Amino acid sequence: MKVQLFPALVAVAGLAALALPGQLVAQDLHYRVVDLGTFGGPGSFYASAPVVQSANNGGVVVGGAETSGTDPLAPNCSVITVNCQIVHAFAWRDGVRTDLGTLPGGHSSIAYWISDSGLVLGNSDDGGVDAVSGLQDFAGVIWRNGQILNMGTLGVNFVSPTAMNGHGQAVGIALNAIPDQFSLLGLGTQVRAFLWQDGVMLDLGTLGGPDGWASSINEQGVIAGWALVDSMPTPTTGQPTQHPFLWRDGTMVDLGTLGGTLAVTGSLANGGSGGAINNRGQVIGTSNLAGDLTHHAFLWDRGELIDLNTLGGDNSEAYWINESGQIVGRADLPGSQVHHAFLWQNGKMIDLGFSPDWPCSTAIDVNSRGQVIIDTGICGVGGGPGLLWDHGKLYDLNTLVPPNSGLTIGDVNFINDRGEIAAMGVLPNGDQHAVLLIPATAEEIAAADALNASEPTPKAAHTLIRNQEGSDSGERYKMLSMYRRTHQQP
Repeated sequence: MKVQLFPALVAVAGLAALALPGQLVAQDLHYRVVDLGTFGGPGSFYASAPVVQSANNGGVVVGGAETSGTDPLAPNCSVITVNCQIVHAFAWRDGVRTDLGTLPGGHSSIAYWISDSGLVLGNSDDGGVDAVSGLQDFAGVIWRNGQILNMGTLGVNFVSPTAMNGHGQAVGIALNAIPDQFSLLGLGTQVRAFLWQDGVMLDLGTLGGPDGWASSINEQGVIAGWALVDSMPTPTTGQPTQHPFLWRDGTMVDLGTLGGTLAVTGSLANGGSGGAINNRGQVIGTSNLAGDLTHHAFLWDRGELIDLNTLGGDNSEAYWINESGQIVGRADLPGSQVHHAFLWQNGKMIDLGFSPDWPCSTAIDVNSRGQVIIDTGICGVGGGPGLLWDHGKLYDLNTLVPPNSGLTIGDVNFINDRGEIAAMGVLPNGDQHAVLLIPATAEEIAAADALNASEPTPKAAHTLIRNQEGSDSGERYKMLSMYRRTHQQP
């Protein structure tokens, strides 16, 4: 259960060293599994859309965990809740899980970005209802030095930050009170991209139309996102033309498209990506081609928009770029019935493969060491084991963890530069918990097993929950995404 908030150049030693698509290799890496637990409820989770940085390079992990309480506003529950179960944001460090709390009067909160400087970004309700929109208050918040800070609004108390940097600058989207028939969230008023810094929320403007969306910010304060360029719906999408942008020092630059009328930074399927810009100013995204029937991943680099193409099919999408310019995402194979995870580097797209019995795969993130984490599943449904691609070798993460962990590793969320992986673990009873996979030696694993020998945990379940679209709380967030109105996931 990765909750989606909307409805983040190490050379490989030659192609000959790559695992064949679908070929998993024997275990030669080891991880210990830390179950991050709950606050009394059945589950815990990470936010996943847009793709976020849920673990920093200091090993601090953030997410949301269910409590035993029910939202008092049920059935009109906060979008943060899971089946109206109250959720609290957590931060985990060195074995200690901390409840980050909520705004005064609030019941639920979620954290989904942790900077290397320790700042935490997320959302909280405050128990109120916005007078303009009629929606429950959905406030953007920052946790800093043990305090929770409300980021403010642009006129409507519906603010969703998407990414931040180590200097405390945060970006995201906020509703204002101006009516808008083309609202990117379909909520009746304009959606605006914002930059928050020094306690002030700045509307970044648009490319000429009513709406904008900021998805990513680098350490220099350069922002990537997308915006409407006019208010004229196109015959192909039914929405005004939408282009990606780069914002720097008060100026918004139109990055153009690959010929179509709709493009984003990051992925269409995941509502953007917090990892769509690196500190070199390179930007990745996904753009429709001419005619708006297909879309390709792109790289924008020093004024040039580069089509990354596909693995032989119609579509591709970019999810994350690291500081070396390596890009990961997914791309269709010939016939466009399945898509595979890809790594793009040195002008080439490499097929990273898939897991047996799960024909589709999507590369979520790549760290500075060139390690790639991959989600798998039945195409358009999901639900397979999490994978790791490490310099030409493809691993099922379930073969890299102790067999008595009591968990099956499913969706992956983020990998930091230490190689620690934030992922979802499925318990034998079907409950899902946020877990952290920490690299360890075989000797460390054996020692941990010996410590736990007196109280062995049951073996991991071998059947993962296949999350049919709309079956879990993620649907409450995915409903906010405009992309589901104009694009069908393969």
